[in-house]
Amino acid sequence: MHLKTRGAMKRVLVIEREYGAGASEIAEKVAQQLGWKLLDHALTEEIARIAKVHPEVCKRREERKDSTLYRLAKVFWRGSSERSARFEDEDLLDADRLVCLSQQVIEQSAAVGQCVIVGRAAAWFLRNRADTFCVFLYAPRDVRFHRVLQVVKDKAKAIDLVDTVDRERREFIRHYFDAEWPGRQFYHAMLNTAVGIDATVDNILNLLGAANRRGEDSKS
Repeated sequence: MHLKTRGAMKRVLVIEREYGAGASEIAEKVAQQLGWKLLDHALTEEIARIAKVHPEVCKRREERKDSTLYRLAKVFWRGSSERSARFEDEDLLDADRLVCLSQQVIEQSAAVGQCVIVGRAAAWFLRNRADTFCVFLYAPRDVRFHRVLQVVKDKAKAIDLVDTVDRERREFIRHYFDAEWPGRQFYHAMLNTAVGIDATVDNILNLLGAANRRGEDSKS
C-alpha cells in the first residue's frame, strides 16, 4: 500500500501516537488553528452513544481477567481522553463490535471532512483516501513517562501505562489488520514530540499546508 499524496486537498488529519507523546494536546491545538472539528474525546463519546454503553461496567471488567479480544478492545478506551467511554451492557461491546463501530464513525467523519482524528485505527480505516494526511507522533520513553506522570500523579501507574498501552495497540493492529504498528507506509510524517508541543503543532501545520499547496499545483 502506498500513500496517495498528490492531486487532492487534505481535508482530514489523522494523528496516531505513542502513549504519552502528547497527541491529545497537540491535536486540540492543531484543530483550533485549522478551525476543524476535533475527534478525540468526541469520537469516543459518539462510539459509546451508538453502542449504548456505560463506564461503570468498564470499570468492573477492568478488575477481572478478560478474554484476549476484550483486553484488546480496551485499547481504544485506555488513555487520558479515552477513559470516558460509557458502558451499560458489557456484552454489547466486544472487540469485533468496537472495531465495526469505530470504522463506521471514522468513515462518516472523514466523508464530511475538516476534522482531526486521534488514533482509533483511523490511519488503517482511511488508508485509501487521497484527502487524508496521516501523522505519527512519538517521543523517548523518559519524555513520555514524565508527561504521563504529570497526569496520573503515580510513578508505578505511569510506568505501567507507558510500558503496556502501546504493546496492546500493537497487538490490536496485528490481530485486526495483519499489520505492524506503527507501519511507516501509513504515514506522511513521523514526528518526535520531544521538540515540544508547540513546535510539533507548527510542524504538522507546515507539513499539511505544504501537502495542500502541492495538491493545488498539481491541478494548475
